[in-house]
Amino acid sequence: MPDVRVVVKPGSRAGERIEALADGSLIVHLQARPIEGAANTALLTLLAAHWGVPKSHLAIVRGGTSRQKVVRRP
Repeated sequence: MPDVRVVVKPGSRAGERIEALADGSLIVHLQARPIEGAANTALLTLLAAHWGVPKSHLAIVRGGTSRQKVVRRP
């Protein structure tokens, strides 16, 4: 699969959810705050469950400290 563009919305009060956009990118709402990588860990955990793959098969390849990221999936 190709890399997926993801826009992360950390600190969401409404809960964690994934919105798919028409261009194939995702908007991911996370409850975790971007402190010490907590939001990145929560992002990979949520995407792994969504795609049905182990978390170890996913990687953030661009945007580790940004809200706009690129995630590589198998």
